[in-house]
Order: sequence, then C-alpha cells, then structure tokens
Amino acid sequence: MTILEVIQRSTDFLAQKGVSSPRLQVEHLLAHVLQMPRMKLYLNFERALTPEQLDSVRALVRRRGRREPLQYIVGSAAFCSLELAVNPEVLVPRPETELLAERAWKFLKESSALNSAPPAAVDLGTGSGCLAIALAVNVPQAAIHATDASAGALALARENAAQHHADIQFHHGDLFAALPPSSCFRLIVSNPPYIPTARIETLEPEVRNHEPRQALDGGADGLDFYRRIAAEGGAFLEPGGRLMLELDDEGPEAAAEIFRQQNWIVEPIECDYNERSRILIARLRPG
Repeated sequence: MTILEVIQRSTDFLAQKGVSSPRLQVEHLLAHVLQMPRMKLYLNFERALTPEQLDSVRALVRRRGRREPLQYIVGSAAFCSLELAVNPEVLVPRPETELLAERAWKFLKESSALNSAPPAAVDLGTGSGCLAIALAVNVPQAAIHATDASAGALALARENAAQHHADIQFHHGDLFAALPPSSCFRLIVSNPPYIPTARIETLEPEVRNHEPRQALDGGADGLDFYRRIAAEGGAFLEPGGRLMLELDDEGPEAAAEIFRQQNWIVEPIECDYNERSRILIARLRPG
C-alpha cells in the first residue's frame, strides 16, 4: 500500500470515528512512523510501505480512532518552538498557554534589565514543564523553580528540562506547600486546573478520557485553585512582582474578583489568539 492510499483510507476511518482534522492527524502519524517531516509525505505519495511500517501505522491509527490524543501517541508536543515529551501523566500543552509563556518571559526580561539581581520565578503545577522550560530558555539569567503534586509529572518535566538544557529547580508538592517558607519570587506563573467538575464530562473524549483529571478539575465552580493562589501567593511575591495565570474563558471575571477581594490589583484581563479572555495579571496592593 502506498503513502497516498494509507492517507486516504486512514482519513476515512478517523472521520467515521469523529476525529477532527482526520487527514492532518493521519499525516502526523505516518510521518512519525516513517521518521520524516510531514510535508515530505507529499513528495513520496507513490512510495510503498513495508509490511512492518503498515502494521505500525494501522496500530497508531486505531489508537487515534479510540480518541487517544495524537500527542500521547507520538510521545511529544510542540510548545513555543520547543519539542516536549508528553504522556498521560501531564496535560497536552495548548497554544493558548504559549501566550502566557510569552507574556511571562517578557516581564522577566524587562525586570532583569531594571534590577541588578537576577529575577526568580516559579511555575505552580508545572506538568510537562512547558511554562518553566520556556522561561528558562528565553531568560537564562533567571532562577526558575517549578512545583507539581504529581511525582510522575515532575519526572517527565525533569526529562524535558534536561533535553533543553534548562536549569530549573523542581519541587514535589501542592502549589506553595512544595516551596521552602522563605521563598520569594518576582514572578509567579501558573496554568492551574480550572474546569468545573461537572463540565469535564462534556469535554472532547481526548480530554475527559485520557488527560489527567487532577490537572483539569478546578472544583465545583472551577475556582478552587484561584482561591488558594490568591490567599497564599502574596507571601511569596516580591514587591513589584507579578502573578500571571491562565483563565477559563467562561467567566474569567469571577477569578479576577477573587484576587481583588484578597487585596490584589488586577490588570485588565488579556485575550488569547482567539480573542477569548485568557490571562490574569495581578500585583500586590501596597501596604
């Protein structure tokens, strides 16, 4: 069977299974098996697959048909031009989180230019390490820390950091409880769990059946982690520092109000590339 025939038949199969962008998904799987750039497939449509290659592609396509995320199948995901290993211990990094990373490293760079001491930052609930690694790569003079309650997630984050030569101090534990009490940071950044518990069952099968529930579930109203960060974060933030969090685009003002009630000054909520409210930036109120 040729590359083109595999693409056509597998695309039809995934479309019947309700997979979005089925041809693109097949091309990624095929490129993964053949170890070639996806666009090179178009120059090799008439190339015949070996029986072993065909068996491998069929097995991966069946997994995708069961709605397993593509990134878990191929074992990696792109984030801010970095290739990161992912597995079911961690969320698949999303494009909207890239904007949070860019906003965060821009602040660290500006802060570093204005202060003689290198800035310190912490990523709460680091998962794959995507945010922390993006900060370490783009602001190498910064002291980057990362926490996670999942030992499996931290193990993967450490592997990703080593792959990208990112100097990060990892801490196993739940949010700020993982840090030494005297810790102080110029930047606190996080993409916390924020999906209301009941809404998880309405998400795509890739998410609700395969991604780690503890990294999604923000409690009954999705705001549990914002309440904790708002209440505890002030003790870990330097004067003049910033807190940057990803938000649920459904009702972002509720999270912002939690911080206002805890004496934070909340800047205007920033939108992602789809013009959805996505990033909360806050600083401590003086005094």
